[in-house]
Amino acid sequence: MIRYEIRAATTEDEDDLLELARYLNSVNLPHDRDTIRRILLHSEQSFRGEIEDVTRREYIFVLRDRTTQRAVGTSLIVSQLGRRDAPYIYFEVRNEERYSATLDRHFSHDVLSIGYSYDGPTEIGGLVIHPDVRLSPDQLGMLISYVRFAFLATHRSVFQTRVLAELLPPLEPDGTSRLWEAVGRKFTGLDYNTADRLSKLNKEFIRGLFPSGDIYVSLLPDDARAVIGKVGIQTRGVEKLLRRVGFRYWSRVDPFDGGPHFVANMDEVSLIQRTTRSTAIVGHPNTATRALVCVESGVHPYFRAVAVPIQATADGSIVDAETAESLQIRTGAPLITLPLDR
Repeated sequence: MIRYEIRAATTEDEDDLLELARYLNSVNLPHDRDTIRRILLHSEQSFRGEIEDVTRREYIFVLRDRTTQRAVGTSLIVSQLGRRDAPYIYFEVRNEERYSATLDRHFSHDVLSIGYSYDGPTEIGGLVIHPDVRLSPDQLGMLISYVRFAFLATHRSVFQTRVLAELLPPLEPDGTSRLWEAVGRKFTGLDYNTADRLSKLNKEFIRGLFPSGDIYVSLLPDDARAVIGKVGIQTRGVEKLLRRVGFRYWSRVDPFDGGPHFVANMDEVSLIQRTTRSTAIVGHPNTATRALVCVESGVHPYFRAVAVPIQATADGSIVDAETAESLQIRTGAPLITLPLDR
């Protein structure tokens, strides 16, 4: 039996997703049952195409262990981060040089400037693997991450031309952000978690209360300066993956915690370039290549994927009977394939 499958998340995944949210607790995946219930319903409606404004769609994927019947990983796509009613907000990080001939003194300063985009990029995020399976030889983190690129590649009209990933910086053991304590709390009076949650629903307080001018990093405490644009230990693997497939640091950071923003144009992402549509041929693949094989339908679960050996031919992709049974397909069924072997 093929042990792991990826599928579109549905409202029946509420308990599992809430458990996974304990290990991230971000604005996209908070450890809060009411919010999890709401975002799962929104995801279902997105996969069904019931949300007419495609920029408002959000797609959540779950990685399920079929032997235990539970979700052990998740990831998501936000169709557009940054609209007129909810801008994409960031700190632009730039370098400013100053020189005094009188003193013969030269200084190089990092400067933060708040920025707002009302026509922002597509965002990928919400990547979590349960600690119980993080060391699995099946490369589960790679699978639940890659599935988003297969989906992006085959639904280009729904998404923006640029893709963004926000990475978590080093945080304190209690989840506190040193940058927020040095800047955000002083201008809003809110703690980090409260502000982060509120920003998902209403960003007006940021524009209303944050400073509109430059913030010189040299004026901040050392511990706050140390996290700006840095990647936390828990997301270094994600950074490595993103750089490998075509993403780059954008000289922008999260205004709440200083986490770096990585960006790529759709056409530059190698995983998107390698994703193709094909037709299933149920048989016995020879000289097989391991690939993420995906199928879609208009009914639950809308989207499913497994990592299996396939053989690409001029007539289609040869998959074995076990794969066909797992995906509930026959010869002639349309497939989405993303080769995993380099």
